[in-house]
Amino acid sequence: MKNPRRTNQQRSDATRAALLDAARALFVDRGYAETGTPEIVRAASVTRGALYHHFTDKADLLRGVIVRELERVASEIDQAAADAPSTMEALMQGAVAWFDAMSDPGRTRLLLLDGPAVLGRAEMDRIDRATSAATLVAGLRAGQDAGEIIDAPLEALAGSLSAVFDRAALDIVNGASREAYLEVIAHLLGGLRR
Repeated sequence: MKNPRRTNQQRSDATRAALLDAARALFVDRGYAETGTPEIVRAASVTRGALYHHFTDKADLLRGVIVRELERVASEIDQAAADAPSTMEALMQGAVAWFDAMSDPGRTRLLLLDGPAVLGRAEMDRIDRATSAATLVAGLRAGQDAGEIIDAPLEALAGSLSAVFDRAALDIVNGASREAYLEVIAHLLGGLRR
């Protein structure tokens, strides 16, 4: 049986995925600053024209890698918290899932170091609000709507918790105790109870 021919969209999607995969691997291995676009093109087995068809420049390629990473993180958090019996339990399961997701090799570097350094904090916040931070905001909103969580300004609350999670992920990847941070997170989340 003959293999069906791929559509233009399928070929385009495959090229984009190859570029994102190659860029991620090289950014993790060498760092964003030390990785050149010729290396990415070579690793992806595509042409330089294909790179610039999909991305305006190397920073735009990093943005694509970051969006994909944060979408995966959000998916992992959603899956982990989906069957939680309460909002507080969902938030705690989401926190555990965050630490699990951030233990993926290179993810902390991409999302918490290179991303902000290259794209800037405002752009990272915009991407985060559309992906993984949206899961935190949704969980907190559900808790407030159910009367389980204090009535605090939602965006400020989510931003504060997100900063704690980010710092914890950086410390854990540098050898700090994950269990100690999970204990602290449990106390912080417990303090949100109404």
